[in-house]
Amino acid sequence: MKFILFAFLAGLASALGFEPLGLWPLTLIAFAYLMWLLQRAPSLRSALALGWWFGVGQFVLGLNWIATSFTYQSAMPAWLGWVSVVLLSLYLAVYPAMAAGLAWRYARKDWLALVFLFAAAWIVTEWLRATMFTGFAWNPVGVSLLPTAAARLATIVGTYGLSGLALLIAGALLLIYERYRKTGFILLVAITGIALLRWGFDVPSAGPAGLQLAVIQPNIGQEDKWTPGFEDRNFAELARLSVPRHPGPRLLLWPEAAITEPLQDERRNFQASRNAEAVRRRVAGILGPEDLLLTGGVTIQSADGVLVTSATNSVYAMKRDGQILGRYDKAHLVPYGEYLPARPILSRIGLSRLSPGAVDFYSGPGPATFDLPGIGKVGFQVCYEIIFSGQVIDRNNRPNFLYNPSNDAWFGRWGPPQHLAQARLRAIEEGLPVVRSTPTGISAVVDADGGIMGAIPWRRAGALNVLLPPAKEPTLFSKVGNIAPFLLALLLIGIAIAVRRRAR
Repeated sequence: MKFILFAFLAGLASALGFEPLGLWPLTLIAFAYLMWLLQRAPSLRSALALGWWFGVGQFVLGLNWIATSFTYQSAMPAWLGWVSVVLLSLYLAVYPAMAAGLAWRYARKDWLALVFLFAAAWIVTEWLRATMFTGFAWNPVGVSLLPTAAARLATIVGTYGLSGLALLIAGALLLIYERYRKTGFILLVAITGIALLRWGFDVPSAGPAGLQLAVIQPNIGQEDKWTPGFEDRNFAELARLSVPRHPGPRLLLWPEAAITEPLQDERRNFQASRNAEAVRRRVAGILGPEDLLLTGGVTIQSADGVLVTSATNSVYAMKRDGQILGRYDKAHLVPYGEYLPARPILSRIGLSRLSPGAVDFYSGPGPATFDLPGIGKVGFQVCYEIIFSGQVIDRNNRPNFLYNPSNDAWFGRWGPPQHLAQARLRAIEEGLPVVRSTPTGISAVVDADGGIMGAIPWRRAGALNVLLPPAKEPTLFSKVGNIAPFLLALLLIGIAIAVRRRAR
């Protein structure tokens, strides 16, 4: 029981390596300690329990922002947010438990083999966590290495492979400690390793910049956004921040659902169509003569042409005359946020979506690239979609950059920096700039190496006027996707087998 408590505390410590604290050495130390506990576990059941309680600690602390989101939904009590965090953590901890159980079952008698096998199992189970039951890929362990030069290895092995490499580093620290703890050599190795890993990652990449961007953050909170009549103030703030700073063409980028009234209405209803057209004209009136706008908005859908049956969370590309050049519909929707699973049952017991609305959102077909006049190729990932490694671009039509409008306004203080960190990893993996616009922050322009070219802090209104950084040549990961981390996992399994045979 004592070791179970220690595993839970180590899980809590591991979460401190994620944003906003970014104490990444603690994550490595916590995993090293977990492997130390696993080697001493007396049974498979004990090993599973250690991994499970470690995961519970990591997820309860790391996902605390989910509890904040419930405070914006009057239909559900705020305390239900923490219940949801705990219940979700109890489920997500199954995946660390699986990795721990596999490592113990097949490598418990050999320190070195256990390290390699645990890293391999973690790669696979973290991918499963991002895939099963629509997936929840938030805070992969690899994202804790983002402040270090090791993060660049994501160009080869992706985020899940980077997580496995983080565990290898933790295992190396453990093995060195076990061998040299009496001489104090571990201190020298740890300091040297951290210094090398820290080497110069945060310097933005050099290269010719291109298109003029204007990223808008209106600082419109979730508590106000859907208030009846608030759209006038919303428009006024967007218009104020969108005033051109320099002559010439630019790409204006507004957040997810920046326009709360429908920009398109697919019902066979003359008045509904006119209302949507009026909203588009109003938006177009904000634009400069050479501007092109990418904005989040809502589309009303109707199966019979009469009743509202669903909606889409969309990104619209618009010209100054109000013409829509293209529309991307969010494909990876958030359960309970954008649709209510088993709605007929759950709605009867008083549950509802966290975002307002009586109908559910409908998902789009997936990653898409639009070739916009004067802009070039743009890829789209709305909010939550950006966290799914290997699933963010159309590989048959590679964009020049990714646009990630988001609404982090209900994610508390911890959610927005964690979200930005994961978007930065997508930039590294794909070798593409990522542009984020959010209502309350953190809006940012990220270069193709994951460096931040400019950002607007959380809870501050502003306009970020920067030039679009260049894309890089396709990375190895961008060509093969999540085959790469699986190949790494197979390699680590092979090494673990070889180590065990040699030991015998």
